[in-house]
Amino acid sequence: MNRRLMLQGAVAAAPVALAAPALAQTQSPEIRWRLTSSFPKNLDILFGGAEYLARRVAEMTENRFQIRSFAAGEIVPALQVLDAVQNGTIECGQTSSLYYVGKDPTLAAFAAIPFGMNMRQLTAWLRQGGGNEIAAELYRDYNVVGIPFGDTGTQMGGWFRKEIRTLEDLKGLKFRISGFAGHLFSRLGAAPTQISASDIYPALERGTIDAAEWIGPYDDEKLGFVRVAKFYYTPGFWDPCSRGVLMVNQAAWNSLPEHYRHILEVACGEASMEMTSRYDEANPQALRRLLANGAQLRNWPREIMQAAWRSTHDLYEETAAQNPRFRKMWTSYKAFRDEQFQWFRVAENAYENFAFVAAAQR
Repeated sequence: MNRRLMLQGAVAAAPVALAAPALAQTQSPEIRWRLTSSFPKNLDILFGGAEYLARRVAEMTENRFQIRSFAAGEIVPALQVLDAVQNGTIECGQTSSLYYVGKDPTLAAFAAIPFGMNMRQLTAWLRQGGGNEIAAELYRDYNVVGIPFGDTGTQMGGWFRKEIRTLEDLKGLKFRISGFAGHLFSRLGAAPTQISASDIYPALERGTIDAAEWIGPYDDEKLGFVRVAKFYYTPGFWDPCSRGVLMVNQAAWNSLPEHYRHILEVACGEASMEMTSRYDEANPQALRRLLANGAQLRNWPREIMQAAWRSTHDLYEETAAQNPRFRKMWTSYKAFRDEQFQWFRVAENAYENFAFVAAAQR
């Protein structure tokens, strides 16, 4: 009798067992996307962020959602990712919004702006201070969804063929620099230009440019800048952090099941932590090697920092007066930044000013 009941139970359960895989397939379609990056493969932490993202999305969907990553230039040029995603040439792209300030200077704020917030502060503004909502409004105009994706932390101040001692030394300086910072250095008398990573070294070598900033020691070592420009400046006050973005075509985003969207957002968050931790581990060692190979580390002269601070804020106010989107962003951003700066002075900065110096003196 018990055996018959067991058999009946097994038969009754069978349709459920058979239906489960079919239900899973209905809820989790197979999707194949391509991702174009603004970065070359040899920058393994930056481009590695795209590969990490693709791997985690595949793992969390049992390989049903797969993203294939392409380096800069393999599908579209490095600085045309937004255009390619906007036009639906490709489903998504890894880039930095500050590359597209020519379209709208407001875009820079979601990556990095001179004398802006550091990585933690920017994250707080985006997630808690309304920054993500302001960004979403702007991205919508370009037919994309933007998900914060990767961060380099505070960057270095660039490589210079000649030492920079005064403001006068910036006059006419041909400086490779990206984003809103280009507008700032133009005001300081330099001649800024924006070129992709792979084009910087030959431009420095030929003398087409006099100086270039990229990210920090690990990437700068890979790109070989120390061989053609010896003076290495700090800090990159225009990049107190540099937040990347995964741009997704709006129609492609709309076609995703909701749980795939959540997975993509979670994977972007994980990839961001992975990228920052890799840079924090790699940069100190790379800096030591660069110094051993002839790099001469310099701090920006105070005269230049003070002039840059004044010019930066004049530029923000002028841009806000002309651009309603920028005004909305800057009103929110500045209030949040100024409060964060005061708080960090009390705790973070007070600790760092003592402990960092004490450790160096041991």
